Amino acid sequence: MPELPAALPPAREPVDDLVFDVARPDADGRVAARALLRALRWPSGHRLNIDATGGLLLITAAPGGTHVVGARGGLPLPAAARQMCGITSHQVVLLAAVPARDLLVVHPSNTITRILADLHAAALEGPSHAG
Repeated sequence: MPELPAALPPAREPVDDLVFDVARPDADGRVAARALLRALRWPSGHRLNIDATGGLLLITAAPGGTHVVGARGGLPLPAAARQMCGITSHQVVLLAAVPARDLLVVHPSNTITRILADLHAAALEGPSHAG
């Protein structure tokens, strides 16, 4: 009988309250994120802060924020922040909404590629995949 793969370690936090989507920024750096904006309860005109940190964009609700949710559910990704994270127009990004924290995280595709490559390499090094 084949050996079963090892179980994944438990997540650090419950993932029930995460909502994911993928998007491609348009030429102006906006992404369509209507489902996530609904989950976060951020209507059009909702003011936001957008910070680049650790190669990610962290977007939070802020009454005095300098950015706003667009009329058609567009989410602005400022040029300077996109550049700091290596996000280019039409490049896929992973969006993760955390409603309990009133937070939306934008993951550039290069970050996701690196994480998945590491995960796949570790999985393929297991005993059942040794060449």
